[in-house]
Amino acid sequence: MADMDDDELLDALGVDVTPLKSSSRTPREERIIAGFEDILRFHHTHGRAPQHGEDRDIFERLYAVRLDQLRKLPEAHALLAALDGPGMLASASSTVADVDALDEDALLAELGVESAALAEDDITVLRHVRSSAAIRAAEEVADRTPCADFERFQPLFDQVERELKSGVRKALPFGRDASILNGNYFILSGQLAYVAEVGDQIKAPNGESDARLRVIYSNGTESNLLRRSLQRALYKDETGRRLTDPGMGPLFGETMEESDIESGTIYVLRSKSDHPYVSEHRELVHKIGVTGGKVETRIANAALEATYLLAEVEIVATYKLAGINRTKLENLFHRIFAAAQLDLTIQDRFGHPVRPREWFLVPLHVIDEAVTLLVSGSITGMAYDPESARLVQDS
Repeated sequence: MADMDDDELLDALGVDVTPLKSSSRTPREERIIAGFEDILRFHHTHGRAPQHGEDRDIFERLYAVRLDQLRKLPEAHALLAALDGPGMLASASSTVADVDALDEDALLAELGVESAALAEDDITVLRHVRSSAAIRAAEEVADRTPCADFERFQPLFDQVERELKSGVRKALPFGRDASILNGNYFILSGQLAYVAEVGDQIKAPNGESDARLRVIYSNGTESNLLRRSLQRALYKDETGRRLTDPGMGPLFGETMEESDIESGTIYVLRSKSDHPYVSEHRELVHKIGVTGGKVETRIANAALEATYLLAEVEIVATYKLAGINRTKLENLFHRIFAAAQLDLTIQDRFGHPVRPREWFLVPLHVIDEAVTLLVSGSITGMAYDPESARLVQDS
């Protein structure tokens, strides 16, 4: 034993003295691998590659976009070949990204990876894929600064992410409803954005109204930008989304799934009454109601019922939604159009005065807009303004 040197002694004790090899991968390669491992975990859980489609979960769609980006990187094919047992990179796009032209941050944005360590493996972490153009567009909107009171907003973002995962909220493409109101949530450039404050109305150079916003982002920053600037940024961002309001409850199914029950139909009627006031404003006088059965059955005896102005009616519009709470929806319509409720009293068949409640002096296109906002979950706080004949934020 005394004649052994240190290495021989360690070897006799069974200790491996072979020097550990340091990793030869660059930080960029490590990030590419980490981004692909998220996709592999999805494949292991679901037995398939993530796919595109509005009917897919938002996080699956994000992984699908990330996979498309990886397929465009020649470097990724060589680097990930040993990991790609399912062969998800095989259908590579003919459009190849210029990898050498990308810096570290741009590459991360291309892959939807926000940190080198990727400490959070859960798919509920919001990571959108952004192109370099999208990054520049976001930077043009407004400078983001640290949010000094972010602790006030952190619980809100945590709750929203839970609601997205559970389906209480939905992420809808921005554009169908371009309104931006106090308390709205959006996804912009991969970050949750919360409209915390809406300032006083101002006139834009083109004469249209605008307002200064305080927008808080889930990464702890904020920006003070104009509403129209935020709208433009959301339009430019292909992954820009509006989050629906959970306060709408089960009322606003955007599509009917096989397991859903069609529980309600919104109907809009126009009266054929010869009452002078109704005749004069026939194109504006509409009855808005909700029924769980056929509208034709509901109005079969309209000429005998005071609620239908003791006259025949014509159906001018119907909207079928899944999972509707009919009473809640009718009350909501009455609130939105309260300022335009028809002030008309007629006598029923027995000579008793009756004031129908579900008739409103509202153009049909405004009712259609209201239903669209209902479906998107963006009707909160809106009301009809008779003077401008449009829906506005209720003050």
